[in-house]
Amino acid sequence: MVICIIGLGYVGLPLSLAFSQKGLKVIGYDSSLKRINELKKSKDINGEFSKEELMSLENILFTNKTSDIDIANIYIITVPTPINKAKNPNLKPLLKASKTVGKSLSKNDIVIYESTVYPGCTEEECVPVLEFNSKMIFNKDFFCGYSPERINPGDKKRKLKDIVKVTSGSNSETAIKIDKLYKKIIEAGTHLAPSIKVAEASKIIENVQRDVNISLMNELAIIFNKMEIDTTDVLKASSTKWNFLNFKPGLVGGHCIGVDPYYLAYKAKQFGYTPNVILSGRKVNNKMGKHIAETINNLIVNNNKKPQNCNALILGVTFKENCSDIRNSRVFSLHKSLIKLKIKVDLFDPHAINEEVVKSFKIKLIEKINQKYDVIILAVAHDEFLKMDLVNFKKSNGIIYDVKSILDKKIITERL
Repeated sequence: MVICIIGLGYVGLPLSLAFSQKGLKVIGYDSSLKRINELKKSKDINGEFSKEELMSLENILFTNKTSDIDIANIYIITVPTPINKAKNPNLKPLLKASKTVGKSLSKNDIVIYESTVYPGCTEEECVPVLEFNSKMIFNKDFFCGYSPERINPGDKKRKLKDIVKVTSGSNSETAIKIDKLYKKIIEAGTHLAPSIKVAEASKIIENVQRDVNISLMNELAIIFNKMEIDTTDVLKASSTKWNFLNFKPGLVGGHCIGVDPYYLAYKAKQFGYTPNVILSGRKVNNKMGKHIAETINNLIVNNNKKPQNCNALILGVTFKENCSDIRNSRVFSLHKSLIKLKIKVDLFDPHAINEEVVKSFKIKLIEKINQKYDVIILAVAHDEFLKMDLVNFKKSNGIIYDVKSILDKKIITERL
């Protein structure tokens, strides 16, 4: 058995390592030559794996050559599934990967998709591309499955092996094969879904549910802010009831929670239904950067200062703590809103890759904090920031705003 992993990012690389460590032969394919060269030098720029972990690998070939993947029997596709400017699914990376795999397929091969998609996408969009490029017939000459990724970047406690894996296949025999395959690497166990569509739907509602719940907390935070009530105190009190769901307000970004609801909404509209609750939640979460900026502006004015004379420091630009991923990070919407208010802003993040920030947002991060600020905003709860004495970087009568509601209440001016 030879397994080919297509896409070596936050999902594909852990899979490659897990299968190779079980003695299976793995081909790790990525279209980026830069990424391949880094991995061949045992360097993971995402910071998820150490050089020692990568150097210890056996049974694995990292390549960007499509000719190298022809020998595989099982292909696992883990490419990103972003949205376009109209907030509709952008399936180009997924379909491009399907085309690449389709050209390499042989009789009885299995293609497994892990990329998050709307229900029906695998069979309606990807399979036809596989058929066209392989000149073979689905469920006769080759077979498919769907096993949604549940990787949590930056989480050192819940790794790939520790999270239950949902599996599925295009027929019962294939489903059992795929389930057995993942059982080799997932210590937490697997859940065999009755169909590919069920597996696709299970993944997407995980993130839709979180998005909607966080949007409710964000809306409550806006209301309580106007009432001068501390939202964190309210949540602590409410959490004393056994069935209260303790979601917290915040900036909701990333390649999952901030994207997946649009995938489901897109598909729902094709069936003539507009999911108002889901889309309303997206609107609330998308405006939180502006809300926080306006709150900070009011705090500055209340301190008898002019926003245009103030400098601010945003701590953290990644979409979550302790990872380098900046995709769809809402911190940049906060930055944009502060700039519109004429506030001078620096951004600092020891995890984010400066070149990626410049490329994606045309913003350069500062390399170190070497001055004091009128406003300090904790936007991402990196471990490094929680160990810092932020008061040392604050001007007298300055402001510390805690987006994550995690800092000691004694040192902050206000929190979300």
